[in-house]
Formats: sequence, C-alpha cells, structure tokens
Amino acid sequence: MLRRLRETAPAGLVPLAWLFAFAAHEGALADRTVLVGHVVMTALLVAFAALSYEDMRDHPVLRAWLAVIVVGIPVTAAGAYGVWSGDTAFALLAVVGWMALPAVALAYTGRVLPSAERARVYTLGGALSGVGAALLLVGTAVPVAFLCVGAGQTAGILAATLTY
Repeated sequence: MLRRLRETAPAGLVPLAWLFAFAAHEGALADRTVLVGHVVMTALLVAFAALSYEDMRDHPVLRAWLAVIVVGIPVTAAGAYGVWSGDTAFALLAVVGWMALPAVALAYTGRVLPSAERARVYTLGGALSGVGAALLLVGTAVPVAFLCVGAGQTAGILAATLTY
C-alpha cells in the first residue's frame, strides 16, 4: 500500500502544491500557513527520498527525479527560512527552484524516453515549467507563470502515473 501511495500521490500533490504556491504569492494565505507548508513538504521530501532511493537509483529517468527530490529538500528548506525570516530572496529561491528543477528533469525525461512512452508530454511539461520560471523571474504575467508551471508539471506527473 505504501508503494502505491508513493507512486500515485504526486499526481494529486503537484497541482495542489502549485495552487498553494500561487495562493501564497497572492497573499491569500497567512505566513504561518505557508511556513508550516514548507516544513511539512521538506519532511515529505526527506521521507520520499529515503523510502524511494532503492527503487529510483538504477533507472536513468528515475535517478534524475531522485536528484530533483534530493536537491529540492534544501530548496524547500530555504523557502521555509524565507517565510520565517521575511527574506523574500529565499522564498523566491524556493519557488523558482521548484519551477526550474522539474523543468530540467521533464526535458531530460522527454529526451530519454521513447515517444511511445509519452515523451512529448514530458518535453512540453518541461518547456511550460521553464517558461513559467522565466516569467516569474522577470516579474511579468505572474499568474500565467504559475499556470504554465502547474499545467506543465501536472501533465508530466499524470503521464508518469498513467504510464507506470
């Protein structure tokens, strides 16, 4: 049961995470709520990496995603620090980090997998996520940035969940 949860939960958590991030960015959530969200996500990432290491270390695509999770731990912790301290640079690092890290892994996944395994979905998801990160960094069309990232990363995780 735990294995099935690890395999399918991200399909729901990814879009929820981007809705949460957008709501936080728009000021719809209290700082304490955002801080708790970062702490909980950091703990979940640590647990997921530890529980999934054996399953993910041998396949090149899964190893890339394991790297995203492991690198994402300090990125998420930086976001927690940013919210706690009021340092917006750390909060921005967390948001852009979670836009860019999966963008790279999605693009890699799309390049490595055969087209029969929905490679185009991953490539498109990576492109959308990268566009979203760029839009957020330049500070224009911020809602569109979150929409691009949420749609791209959700498409990627749904393709993975449905295929595997």
